[in-house]
This record gives sequence, structure tokens and C-alpha cells, in this order.
Amino acid sequence: MCPADPAFEGQHFKDPYERFMYQHLQYYGYFRGDEQALQNSSLPLENWEKSSQYMLKPSNFQKRVSSELHEDKKLLCSFMVKTALLKSKQLMLDHPADPGVLRLREPRNLFSLPNCKDSLLAPRWPIECEVIQDHIHHIEWVPTEPEPFYQPTGNETAPQVMGEEYGTIVYYIEPAIKGTFFTSSRVGGTQEPMKSAAMSLRGPEDTKLWFESRFESGNLQKAVRVGEYEYELTLRTDLYTSKHTQWFYFQVQNTRKAVTYRFTIVNLMKSKSLYSMGMKPLLYSQKDAERNGIGWRREGSDIGYYKYNTKDGQTLYCLTWTVCFPHSHDTCYFAHFYPYTYSDLQHYLLTLVNDPLRSQYCKVRPLCNSLAGNTVYLLTITNPSKSSVAAAAKRAVVLSARVHPGETNSSWVMRGFLDFILSDSLDAQLLRDLFIFKIVPMLNPDGVIVGNYRCSLAGRDLNRNYRTVLKESFPCIWHTRAMIKRVLEEREILLYCDFHGHSRKNNVFMYGCNRKHVSEQLLHERVFPLMLSKNIPDKFSFNSCKFKVQKNKEGTGRIVMWRMGIMNSYTMESTFSGSTLGNKCNSHFTHEDLKSLGYHVCDTLLDFCDPDRSKFQQCLSELQELLQQKIQRKLSELGCEQNTEGTWSDISLSDVESSTSGSNSSQSDGPPAHLLNMTEKDYNEKKNKKKKKHLRTRKERNDLHQKYALSRTLKHQEDVVANPISPCLGNLHSLSKRSRRDSSSEKKNKQISQVIRSCQEKDIEDSLSSLMQAENPEPPLGNQIVPVVQCDLKTQDPQPLIVTMIPPTRAQRSSLINSPIKQHPPPFHGQLKGEFPEKQNEGPSVSSFFPPALRIRRYRSMWWNAEVPSVTLMLRRGLSLKSQITQDKKQLWNLNQSRSQVLPNQEFRWKPLNIDQLLLGGENEHHHVKVKGIPKESGRKHSSLERRVAGPKSGAVLFP
Repeated sequence: MCPADPAFEGQHFKDPYERFMYQHLQYYGYFRGDEQALQNSSLPLENWEKSSQYMLKPSNFQKRVSSELHEDKKLLCSFMVKTALLKSKQLMLDHPADPGVLRLREPRNLFSLPNCKDSLLAPRWPIECEVIQDHIHHIEWVPTEPEPFYQPTGNETAPQVMGEEYGTIVYYIEPAIKGTFFTSSRVGGTQEPMKSAAMSLRGPEDTKLWFESRFESGNLQKAVRVGEYEYELTLRTDLYTSKHTQWFYFQVQNTRKAVTYRFTIVNLMKSKSLYSMGMKPLLYSQKDAERNGIGWRREGSDIGYYKYNTKDGQTLYCLTWTVCFPHSHDTCYFAHFYPYTYSDLQHYLLTLVNDPLRSQYCKVRPLCNSLAGNTVYLLTITNPSKSSVAAAAKRAVVLSARVHPGETNSSWVMRGFLDFILSDSLDAQLLRDLFIFKIVPMLNPDGVIVGNYRCSLAGRDLNRNYRTVLKESFPCIWHTRAMIKRVLEEREILLYCDFHGHSRKNNVFMYGCNRKHVSEQLLHERVFPLMLSKNIPDKFSFNSCKFKVQKNKEGTGRIVMWRMGIMNSYTMESTFSGSTLGNKCNSHFTHEDLKSLGYHVCDTLLDFCDPDRSKFQQCLSELQELLQQKIQRKLSELGCEQNTEGTWSDISLSDVESSTSGSNSSQSDGPPAHLLNMTEKDYNEKKNKKKKKHLRTRKERNDLHQKYALSRTLKHQEDVVANPISPCLGNLHSLSKRSRRDSSSEKKNKQISQVIRSCQEKDIEDSLSSLMQAENPEPPLGNQIVPVVQCDLKTQDPQPLIVTMIPPTRAQRSSLINSPIKQHPPPFHGQLKGEFPEKQNEGPSVSSFFPPALRIRRYRSMWWNAEVPSVTLMLRRGLSLKSQITQDKKQLWNLNQSRSQVLPNQEFRWKPLNIDQLLLGGENEHHHVKVKGIPKESGRKHSSLERRVAGPKSGAVLFP
């Protein structure tokens, strides 16, 4: 690496690119020692020949070498510099200020604008669409007088829908097949030969109208002639959907002057419309535009909007109106509102790029490509900053429009905003100095091109999918959100506003997001709309603004950006009709009115950011008074007393504010159209697929086992207390009840009943008591096999049990050693942790029969010796608990002897029973024993004992 050039320290490059190239070349050793550094990039043309760039042209280089051979080293270095510069094709010498000044070429493929109508950059259509080659262009014209609303008379005609059965189809285009989705696109649409959609005229005297809508933003599917001058029109729904018919734009030819025509659109889907409030359709005459310079104007009379039911029971709405064309044999257009196509946007951006002044502070870049491959443009507008500190201090403003393609009024508002912010006025310059504007003028170019009203080619409303992760299905929304995230990482975004159009309300208004959880910023989100209403009181209605965050609007751009951290996040709604305020009361909006709205947005932005906060505080105090009045009206409507002592902040803003009245796009929610079939297929496969059994872990099985054991133990204790029968029979009885509940087999129920009856007939208790000695004053053991101790077991926080062992006496130990039969350990008693046998008050316990002198040893509840089987286990084997122990001349019962020691061999035998397996199955449900550190010998003995207990599948029960 070459050391730093000392000559570089004193140089200042105006062009950042030159500075970068100098440092880059210096780093790689192109400048050493006495070599002259590059001079200032702003070299005049006469000095350019003296520079190394001119010197290193091939012809001049040869002359230089022949004349100055002694400067080989310097020439070699300069040649390397020139070679490095020539490798880059981004340097140009056509700087507008001076031809000798190098400037950086615009990077290729960063913006794309068509050069002509045949360019490959022209709008791309889905391959299902037929497109005519004629270029449609309309002039911009503003009426000299306000255009008033239509005043209904109450006698408007509501013609009955006749349909194809009683009329003649004069125009028809094939709709997209139901259930299809977007696959590909191309310039010009379909590759198939163009078909004639309209009926041919028989001659010049034929009065039939010629319809056409296969052009950009056109929307008409069918026209039926039901009278000589009466037509029923069917609009095409949004492509790849069966909904959203509101926008219309079509052409008619072969008109007749001084004749009243009636047009009726028969498949509208909104129950309310501005047409029922005086709105008129728009008419454009080609001859008037050419001869008189007259463009779009409001025309129509006898306007009606009414409901009707189709034969299949569907409810639709009709719009009907009459009109007289100004010229015969004219080409006219009807539209829902002033059209603004994708080509119109491209031509406008082309003028910005070609303007040498405005292009300095307006950069046009592609944000992304749409689903059909059309470019979504991003405009960055700001003045160059004097320093990096000033550039970093700038805040950002993000504006977007045309997410709904049929809301063309949003494009006219954006057009007015761009005209003002790119002008040379002092306010525009100040805004460019203060802010960086990120503008997306058309979010849904595909829908605009094909003439959709609300959806994109994915068949979904983009303004409900700002939270989407489907980048390929919703590229425009995904990249817009990603761009805003990047801006938020760099700087604060002061304002986000998405321009829309409204089809059911007049005037202009905004939707925002209230900050009810931030007390110090309460009502701050309403200041900007209030300022805007003060700047344009004859167009903007603050009373129509809403600031409620609704759950069904969570996917809108306004709410998503608000949750991302943009506090002033709005949706601006401008009506399709006109104003009911001030000087423009009951008159239609023109496109100039909407463009002026864009100017007033800039003016209000300056007021909102004014360092003098007097305007802001004044608006804030007015908002508090307005909210107080609204709360008082709400309380009076509810019949409550006036809130005189409390403050307006005591009541939630949601209680006094209604929801937004935007269009319901819930039917357009869900996956895009091309994923619907895949989603249904996956759902059906999952539905028909057999669920895989979930395998629990050992910990889960142990926890579940303990949970079931505890619940069944509690249930068993309740059954023993509730039933007056003996414990042995009660145990059988409870088992039989559970078996009946758990088993659906009648055979098992019969077997259980037989066991109970056999036990009752043989009277096990009496036979066991007869084996006792007569001198025993205690009750027979059959009636007290196990002493029942009532313990307060807490199901939520169960306490572990403590096993108390009673050691045998010396005499018992000697008898146990000499006995040839395996003896059982001493009796034990289960109790709660922390409680001693003396403290047990309920029920007799075995330990209570022994004097306190006998020692009591305790063991942990979950661990005991493998040699110690539980009492219930011994009962299942039919072992007797009877053993005579003399202690202080009293007979005590012990568990040391088995039944085989008490009874002779001929007095008992094993009987197999089917029910014994069920009885043995309850053992592990009541007592769960974990053997810890068992010796091998004891483990084998215990396992052999369990095998003896389990026996064959049928089990065994001992009867005397």
C-alpha cells in the first residue's frame, strides 16, 4: 500500500465522486512522491487539455511520449489513472453548468420510463386481457362555473332490469374464468387475434351505440340494448374476483344529437352511494375537446340509485341516468371520476426527469416491480444539505396514493402536492430544506391498468395486507413497508399519509389513530387535521374525521405505520362527489380542487412544524373544548347526568367516537387468489389425514400418572365414607362402580355383579371373624382390614405421605426367623408430611394400638423398601392381617403372618376369577412406589412377589 500523498491534504474536491476515486487510487499506489494530484474537478474547458485526463487520450499520449521521454514515470502513473477512470462508464462531460466538469451518470436501470407507445416499458397486461392499440388521451379543463349537485324530484324513473332475454347484446367481452388467478403478463395483453366485442353497424343510419372499454383503466363487460335509446350495462368485477363493482370508464361512439339516452348499470354492490345524494356522472366529448377545448364535465338527469333482486336471489343495486350528447357521430366517454392512468403518471414523471431544475432535488427510482412486472416508482424530494449534520437532522414525510385503483381522486391530490413541492416558491424551498419526502404516487399499478376498483391482481385489497409476509404476492406493499422501516432506522418520520377516495360521504376528511394510552400526547394526533380544516374550510370537514383504531382495520397502512412508531399516521379521504361546506356548498369537485388540496397539505405541514407553538396550542385547546361538548352530548343521549365535577379525560375516547365508515373489504381478506386452491387442498389433506398419536415423555407420563392417582384416591375415600358397608366390600363396590363407568361392555358389568353377589352370599366378614380367638375383645379383622384415616389432602398442593413402621418385639423376631414361611413386615400407617400419629383425630389407626414406648421410624412417602408390599396389595392376594400379639396383656393385630400360617392347608385354595385382574389393576392407582437403590436380591424377591400376585391373566381370589 502506498503512503498518503502529502499534496492531497491541502486539496478540496467539490465532487464527492472525484474525492472517492482519488482516495481509492491513492490507496492502491497510483500516486507517489512528486506526482501531481488531480486538480479540482471543476476544471474549465481550456485547462482540460493540461490535465492528466486529456493528456492520456490515445493520440495525445503518443505525442506526449515522443516529446517527453524523460517523464516516463509520471506518464505511466497518469496512464494508470486514466485507465482506471476509463473502466467506469459512469463519468460524463455534459454537466449543465460547464461541459468540462465531470459528473456522475445516473445508474442504469434505476428508473424506467417509456420512450414511445411501442416501448417494452409500456404497461404490462395479464395475458387474459384484450387491449386495443388506440392511445386514449384527455385534455385537462376546469369549468368556469361550479357544477351543482343533481336535485332529486322524487319522480325519478327506476326502470326494471330486462336482461338479455328481452334485449340485444351489443357489446360483450369474456370475463376471467371464475376460480382462476394471475399467471403471466405481457405488453399488449393476449397474444391471440383481437376479436370484435361490439356488434357491427348496418349502415350510417343505424342508431345503435358502439361501446368499447378495452383500454387502460377501462371497465365495461357487457351492454344490452333494451330500447332504441336505452341500454343496460354490466361492469366487470375486479379481475380474479367476483366482487367490487363501483368504478366505470368506457367509450361510446355513433352518438346522436338532441336525443335522450338512458343508461342503467345493473350490478353495483354498495347499498349506499353518492349518486343518491346528487352526484352526477362525468362525460367527455372528443369533438368538444378538439373544437372548444372542453374536457370532462358533469352531465346527467333523472338520476336514480335503487335495489333489485336477481333471479338467483342475489341483491344488487342499479344506477340509472339520462343524457343528451352534444354532437352527432361523436366519440364520448363516461367515467365515475376523472381518470388518471398509469401512462399519465409515467408521462408526468418523464417531464420531471427531463427538467434540469426539478431533477436536482427530485430523484425518481423504482421501488419494486408489481405482480405483472410494472414499475412502482419512488420519488425522493429534498434540497441538498450543506453538511452531513444538517442532512442527518432532517425529518421525513411519507406519502402514498392509489392503493385502491378505482380511487382516481387520490392521484389528483398527489399531483397537486408534487406540483407545489417541486415549484420554486419560498414555502416549497423551506419544506425541501426541512424534510426529506418519500413519495409513492401509485401503489397498485396493475389494478389501475386493468380497471379494477379495489384489488390487485392477487385478488385482494392491498390496504388490508400491510402486515403481510408474502413478498411475491404483495410486492408493492411489502417493499413500501420495508422502505419505511429503513427510513425509521435513519431518522424520525414526522407524518405518514395515504391518499384515498370515498364513495359514500361528501367533503374531505381524515382517519387517524388516537393516543389514548399516552396522556402527555392526548389529542395531539387531531391537531394536523384541525389545522387543515382551518386552511380549507370549504372542502375539509373536521367533524367527519375519525380516530378510532378498529380491529378489522389492523391491516391498513394507517394503523400498521402507527404501530411501527409514526405517531401522525393518517388516511386522507376525498369524496368522489363534492362539498357541502362554505362557498362550494352543493357543488362537485373538479380535478383542480383536488390538486389545490395537495397544496394545502404542504401549507398545513409548515403550520404544524412552526417553531412558534401558539397555533399548535390554540388547536389543542379547541380540541379539548370540542371533546368536552361531545362527551356532554353523549351523556345526554344516554340519559346520564351532566359531568360537571369530572373532566373530559375521565371518559374513554372510544366511548364517544364512532367507527370509521370506510369500505368493508373483509370479503377480500385472506390469501391471494393464486394460493386459494392450494390452501383448500392443504386443508382437505389435513382434514382427511389421520392424526398421529402424540408420544408423551417420561416426565409427562409420571405427572399424568400422579394426577390421576391423586384424584382416584380422593374419590375412593369419599366412597368409603359415604357407603356404610365394610371396607372390603366398599372397595369392591367402588371398583365395580368405576368399572361400569369406564367399560362399555355388558359382559364385564355382569362379572362384577356376580363377584359382589358371591361375596355377599359367602359373608367373608363372618367367616374371617370365626377364625379369631374368642378372647379377642377387638372387632373381627374382616370389618377393619385397613384402618381408615381421614386426611385433609390438598389437591392443588398435595403433601407427600410419610410411612410409619412399627418394629416387632423380640419374640416376634425369633418366630419370624424360625418360621419356614415368608413373613410380612410390621404394619405401617400413612400420614401427611409433618403430622404425627398422635395428631390424627379422625378414624382409628394401627399405630394407636401400640404404646408410646415403641419406637416409630419414618420413611419418605415416595420411597420405601421393596420388601414392603402395600396393605391393598396383600388384600388382593387374600392374605390375612390377623396375628395375635400380646403387649401389656392386650391382644393386638399385626401384619406379620400370612394367611397360610393362620389357616391349615386344607382350608383354602385359589380360585381363578375374571374380575381379579380389574381388582389388581387398581393397586397402582392408589399407591405409587418408586424403589430407590434396591439390592439385587431384594429386587428379585419383590419381582417374584409381584409375579405371584399378578398370576395368570384371570387372576385369583382366596376364599376360606
